[in-house]
Amino acid sequence: MDWTAAVDKNREALKRVLAMLVAMAGLGARGHFTFFRQEGRSSSEVARAEKSKLSPAFTLPRNLHRAIAKLLRPAEAAVRRLIIVAARGVVVILPPARPRKSTPKPIEPLLRGFGIAVTVSRAELRRAAAARRAAERRAARPKKLSLPLFDPLRPWSVRPWPVAAGGAPSGMPFRRLPGDDPVDATRISLRLQALAAALDDLPGQARRFARWRARNAAAAAKEKQRRDAGIAPFKRTGKAARARRLWPLKPGRPPGWRPKSTHEVQDVLEVVHGLAQWAMEKPNTS
Repeated sequence: MDWTAAVDKNREALKRVLAMLVAMAGLGARGHFTFFRQEGRSSSEVARAEKSKLSPAFTLPRNLHRAIAKLLRPAEAAVRRLIIVAARGVVVILPPARPRKSTPKPIEPLLRGFGIAVTVSRAELRRAAAARRAAERRAARPKKLSLPLFDPLRPWSVRPWPVAAGGAPSGMPFRRLPGDDPVDATRISLRLQALAAALDDLPGQARRFARWRARNAAAAAKEKQRRDAGIAPFKRTGKAARARRLWPLKPGRPPGWRPKSTHEVQDVLEVVHGLAQWAMEKPNTS
C-alpha cells in the first residue's frame, strides 16, 4: 500500500474541511486567520501572531457555534489519526534522561509559621522580585497552540444526578435550544488554528507522535526489567501519579463518528480511522 499517497489525499480533504469551517466562522474575512506559514517564520511565531489578532469579545451566534463544533470534533479526530499514519516507520532517538535535581525547601516560611522573625537580605529580595517578574512574563506569554495527540476519554466514575421529590434530577442543567444569542468563540478559533498548524507541519507532528511512542516503550521496558528483577514498581506522586496512556485512540468509535455519513469529514474520519488502526499494529516478524 502507498502510505504517502493515502496521507496526501486525506490531508488535502481535511484542508478543504478546515477551509469550510474557517469560512463558516468568518475568520478569513475578518483577517483573523492565516492558513499557511510564511517563509522565514516559525510555527510558534505565527501562532503568537494569530492569537494576538483575536479579540476577547469575538463571538458567534449560538446555532452557528454549535454547527462548527459539531464538524470540528470529527475533524480533530481525523487529523489525530492522520498523524498516526504519517508517523508509520518514523524512528526517533530519545536523548538521555536528565537526573532530577532535588531543590531544598526554604526554611523561612516554616519559621514564620511559628511566629519567628526572619531577616531577609537585599540580595534575596532582589532575587524574589526577579523571580516574580519572570513568572508574570511567563503567565502573560501566549501559549503555543498544539493539537492533542490523544483522544479524550470518558471519566471512569460518573455520579448520577440526585433525584428530587418531584422526580426530576435536582441541580441538573436544562438543555438550551440553539438560538441567535452570541456565544464566546475564542476557543473555537484557537482549535481551528491548532488544526491548521498540525496540517501545515504534518512531518513535525509525526515526529512528535513517534517521540511519545518511544518514551512509552522505554518506560514499559524499564518497568518490565524491574518486575523481572523482583524490584517494587515506581511509586508515583503528584503529577506523575496520573495513569500513563498506553493507546492514543479511545476504545470503540472515534469522536464525532456518526452511523450515517452526512458530511465529507465523516467519510475522511472513517478512512483514516482504519488506516491508523492498521499503522499501530505490530509488524509480523514470524
